[in-house]
Amino acid sequence: MFGGLAAGGMAWCLLSSFSDSAAAAADSYEDDLSRKLEAMFLFVPARRIVELGWMAAGVVFLVAMLPFCRLEPPWVLPVGLGVSLALAIGAFFLPRVVVNVLRARRLERFDLQLLEALPMMSNALRAGFSINQAFESVAEGMDAPMRQEISLFLQQLRVGVSFTEALEALDRRVGSEDLTLVCTAIDIARRSGGNLTEIFDSIAETIRARLRIHQHVRTLTAQGRLQGLVIGAMPFLLGIGMAIFKPSLMLPFVCSLAGAATLLAVAVMVALGGLLIRKIVTIDV
Repeated sequence: MFGGLAAGGMAWCLLSSFSDSAAAAADSYEDDLSRKLEAMFLFVPARRIVELGWMAAGVVFLVAMLPFCRLEPPWVLPVGLGVSLALAIGAFFLPRVVVNVLRARRLERFDLQLLEALPMMSNALRAGFSINQAFESVAEGMDAPMRQEISLFLQQLRVGVSFTEALEALDRRVGSEDLTLVCTAIDIARRSGGNLTEIFDSIAETIRARLRIHQHVRTLTAQGRLQGLVIGAMPFLLGIGMAIFKPSLMLPFVCSLAGAATLLAVAVMVALGGLLIRKIVTIDV
């Protein structure tokens, strides 16, 4: 009796600590998502995305547990719980992956627009405009995300933020290496009195050369990236195909100890191979 009470108390303590840790992790996850969404000017409540992650995790957990819902042999249920929990954790963080992909695409588009904005600012300065008016011409003549970022920068200047602080905030918010180069050049030129038109032309040529090299590298590594994608997806596609067309052969294999261990080993090796291929084909320019 006392042993059962002690085990129940230990289980309750473990569940309480786990729930507290999960709540703290969910709050930190929500704050991180909120900052990223605000930086992309996507005014979507981060709480909704976290709730969507919980829903996805619950659905994936229930679906993954279906083949393991039996008591014989005794190892099936613990293995099913472990596999389903791992898949549910991955599904919970899937919205964050989507947000990161959207942010990367937005940053890529911003860098491309920066190539158009620099000659525009250089021509405005040659026409006698101030640096603030040059930024205004960019905000009026460009599309999002450039227009959004420059408009916020100009709004900060109107409410009394200093030019240097607003420029630093712009650089931190966007997170572009090319924009960091531009902001540093503007700050140095304003302090030392350099010729911004020549600086903008030089930076635009540098960025254009980097972009050409980057596109060339992506072209050379396209085959390796495609091979990694095909090889990584092939085991799972074959497994799904076998489960659909030959369930009498596939389901006993999945529900056996050797089959579960094989699937786990395949998933680990595919993940390691994908990371290795990504490391090989990712070249910083």
